[in-house]
Amino acid sequence: MEHRRTGDRELLGWIRPEGDEVVAVDRLGRDLTAPTGWSEAEEALDARGLGWLAGVWELRRDDGRVERVRLTEVGTDRVVVSTDDHGAVDVPTRRTVLPLPAPPSLRPFTGDAQVVDALGRHAHD
Repeated sequence: MEHRRTGDRELLGWIRPEGDEVVAVDRLGRDLTAPTGWSEAEEALDARGLGWLAGVWELRRDDGRVERVRLTEVGTDRVVVSTDDHGAVDVPTRRTVLPLPAPPSLRPFTGDAQVVDALGRHAHD
């Protein structure tokens, strides 16, 4: 069941039944809470909001490389990321479509988002 923000009705996530309780599921399709009560699930989704989606993320590729990415689309059936261009308009980016729920290879960036090398890559890249 969808859970939307009060006011603008923006989708914050879903609430999924689990036994006699429910689980809050975030916009990436990942469980946000353990089984809990309905109000607690709603509160968890409201507290999480959407701002956390705007940060820098990292995507581990099949070959083991880790790339800095930004979420460019978070739909109800997929997540689209693009390589982080560090705000430059003339840097080519690679777009990757991921399933929902997003795979564990996509996670919040763990490096220092302000440190890049001369080519604009973070040490992880």
